[in-house]
Amino acid sequence: MSIISSILAACAGERPDNLGVQGDRLTGCPGSPNCVSSQAVDEGHRIAPLVFSDDPAPAFARLKQMLVLRGDTTIIEERPRYLRAEFRTTLFVDDGEFLLDAQQRLIHVRSASRLGYSDLGKNRRRMEEIRRQFEAASANIAP
Repeated sequence: MSIISSILAACAGERPDNLGVQGDRLTGCPGSPNCVSSQAVDEGHRIAPLVFSDDPAPAFARLKQMLVLRGDTTIIEERPRYLRAEFRTTLFVDDGEFLLDAQQRLIHVRSASRLGYSDLGKNRRRMEEIRRQFEAASANIAP
């Protein structure tokens, strides 16, 4: 059993210490294709932010509740405008971040693999799934 635990821990990788918010920006993506960010300027890493029309605080709370209910997600850090989560697949852990921009009524997103070079599009697919869930939850909210 300890061998399996060791293998799984190695696949999870170390929790990065360079994530978080610098001003109004999330950490940039590395050169590898295993990261997406709504603040990236290059097309390979760029993904749209989450958009909402209601008040910022309830929208951000709605996102947090959605993440808490996902079976693959653990909230690691929470601050007034920022959420950091770990997304687990069978063997790997990816790091997700969400930054509220109340003025623009959007939530910036970033998701990156801890290990490897390519994630075969897993981070992009996951963030698009979260976007669909967020939009569906937001559709029931009057602006």
